[in-house]
Amino acid sequence: MRPGPDNLLTDVAGLAVGNAEDRVRLTGVTVVLSEARATAAVDVRGGAPGTRETALLSPNCLVGEVDAIVLSGGSAYGLAAADEAMLWLAERGRGFAIAGTVVPIVPAAIIFDLGRGQVGGPHPHRGLARQAAERAGRRFALGNAGAGTGAKAGRYKGGLGSASLRNGSWTVGALAVANPVGSPVMPGSGCLWAWWLEQNGELGGQRPPPPAPPGGHALDLPHEGRLGGHTTLAVVATDARLGKAECERLAIMAQDGIARAVRPSHTPFDGDTVFALATGGAAQPDALGLATLGQMAADCLARAIARGVFEAETAAGMPAYRDRHAEAFGAQRR
Repeated sequence: MRPGPDNLLTDVAGLAVGNAEDRVRLTGVTVVLSEARATAAVDVRGGAPGTRETALLSPNCLVGEVDAIVLSGGSAYGLAAADEAMLWLAERGRGFAIAGTVVPIVPAAIIFDLGRGQVGGPHPHRGLARQAAERAGRRFALGNAGAGTGAKAGRYKGGLGSASLRNGSWTVGALAVANPVGSPVMPGSGCLWAWWLEQNGELGGQRPPPPAPPGGHALDLPHEGRLGGHTTLAVVATDARLGKAECERLAIMAQDGIARAVRPSHTPFDGDTVFALATGGAAQPDALGLATLGQMAADCLARAIARGVFEAETAAGMPAYRDRHAEAFGAQRR
């Protein structure tokens, strides 16, 4: 298995991603658009999620496909970004056809980034969502971009990351907003927890960590961790033809990628949410094939989280990983 040509979620054909940022308020929005409506599901593992339109993604609900996924900063205020993405889609006649009109289906989830930039004034997320949708394309920025603009990963600046894999039958991609309360870095080493999954130097050429100390690694939690103050969000996608129940299994398996990249994960302080999309351009897998896709998704998600942290730059007193741990990797970002 190797990454796709861009090592991004958009290596899955039919998807586009757009980012928009407010550098003063240090927040942003990321919009994932599906060229044709995509089968979707979701799995929520964190103790403090902020979401919209997730109940309808259950396999026992009527609507089977979505038009877009919105990931936003701004805590609950950021959920308004989905309203503007919905209007943008409706203006283009895209959505669930009913009663002579269309209703775009736009699930969304948010991270907490309030107070990391300037406070006061109206929240910008609706306008940012429209900008992000207008900019959506195959290639997009990582690190301090989109919903990752104000992200914080443990004691480090978090960010937006992405990765992909191909195995000859299917392509799988992941997009992550790394904003966890847990650490993406192994204490005492400077090595990213997901170092062993690195592909083609995407994490700077991680050096293997030293042996774990007696008793294993201690937890590294910032003192300012608080309920609702953190979250890792993700979209995993494949070109395989999947139903909603199979998409849900893909999302469930992909959640393991958070645990591979962050310690601890799924805490009471996080709202860890993974959306799964299937565009259906490739073959339908059997049960063993679905298990393979789930493993690919989990590995891609772990790499996407690590890439989001690796690509992030210092902002608002949140130190960048690359500024602190140059000794832990062998090459600078290409």
